[in-house]
Amino acid sequence: MSVAMYQDNILDHYEHPYHRGALETPTLDYRDLNPLCGDEVRVQARVDESGCLVEAFFEGEGCVISLASASMLMEAVEGKTLAEIKAMERQDMLDLLGIPLTIMRVKCALLALRTLEKSIHLYERAAAETPIV
Repeated sequence: MSVAMYQDNILDHYEHPYHRGALETPTLDYRDLNPLCGDEVRVQARVDESGCLVEAFFEGEGCVISLASASMLMEAVEGKTLAEIKAMERQDMLDLLGIPLTIMRVKCALLALRTLEKSIHLYERAAAETPIV
């Protein structure tokens, strides 16, 4: 794919985001922001009993890169296990975008992934602390 095609894909996700909105009963729910630029994203997801992420939605305000990467991430993680999502790295997110980014824009691109990772951490910590009845 050429850079122009990737740019078109980014604009498409920004203008017509995948699963932008809120879930009625999320299993995961976390809001985070990039204090350097003010971008903010809330990620909500539903995890089934086998540990698969079956629905993922986001809400937020921010730049094109931040919101397009959130849309791309929601599309990419649906159907994955929490373990697969936790294994995602910086480069995986940058590969989804497919264009070179400055350091400041990398932070924008990673906001949704970092938010999703934090929500998974909180979910797993709460599950570990819940007594088995």
